[in-house]
Amino acid sequence: MFTVHTLTYKPTNQHGVSRTETERDREEESESEWERRGEESMKGGKRPIQAVATWARRQPPKIKVFLAVASAMAALVFLRMIVHDHDNLFAAAEAVHALGISVLIYKLTKEKTCAGLSLKSQELTALFLAVRLYCSFVMEFDIHTLLDSATLVTTLWVIYMIRFNLKSSYMEDKDNFKIYYVVIPCAVLSFLIHPTTQHHVLNRIFWAFCVYLEAVSVLPQLRVMQNTKIVEPFTAHYVFALGVARFLSCAHWLLQVLDTRGRLLTALGYGLWPSMVLLSEIVQTFILADFCYYYVKSIFGGQLVLRLPSGVV
Repeated sequence: MFTVHTLTYKPTNQHGVSRTETERDREEESESEWERRGEESMKGGKRPIQAVATWARRQPPKIKVFLAVASAMAALVFLRMIVHDHDNLFAAAEAVHALGISVLIYKLTKEKTCAGLSLKSQELTALFLAVRLYCSFVMEFDIHTLLDSATLVTTLWVIYMIRFNLKSSYMEDKDNFKIYYVVIPCAVLSFLIHPTTQHHVLNRIFWAFCVYLEAVSVLPQLRVMQNTKIVEPFTAHYVFALGVARFLSCAHWLLQVLDTRGRLLTALGYGLWPSMVLLSEIVQTFILADFCYYYVKSIFGGQLVLRLPSGVV
């Protein structure tokens, strides 16, 4: 009985390797490559944001300033396109500020701790709010007077809680910013540059003082966060809300100036005062810009506790 063997022809290349084997090897290599890329893609789902952040950190200071200004301008253009009544930006700023205060109240009442909060920042806030309320009553009484009254009451309550009820958790050694570093310059500047309206000169000086002091009132809070390097969630939410509120307020003023083709500046008075008002709005926005950047980066990175690198704020 004979066994018949069937021979199958397998084409080979010039090296004598079967084409089928070569194609199989290529397919396996291709599949391995796709799997490797897929795994990297799954693992690096957040890498684009981290890559952009890393690239931005490595840029020289001038480039960082340019990127910050470009981002701010892009945000202003976007707000101008979607918000037709720019007075709504001011209302939104007040709402975001109120949200930040609500977070602060929750921290003090539920967490029973004031760790990470600056008493000096709260005292500066109470000071400029009290002065602004006085000016509102004697110069112009409107809805903002009522909003400032509610904010002042809340701020005084926060000061009371830090000084008395939660004094044991207050980081006094970290809250080491000298407030006269900002109060005295603001007072001197208000004597030199103030509104040119028909009101009493003392009231005009007070109004300028509260504008200047508001712009720098957050500096002690930033010093506390700089000293601790670790910012717990509720404090981070509160400071971020302040940053957003001040950006919206600054956007409100800048867009109003653009819409009125500069007539708003003349309505504020003449001399250096209109420019100083806008400069104060811009300063208090950029003071918090660095912190807000690291806050957003932390949120996208899934970190509950914000860790600030050296040199921030």
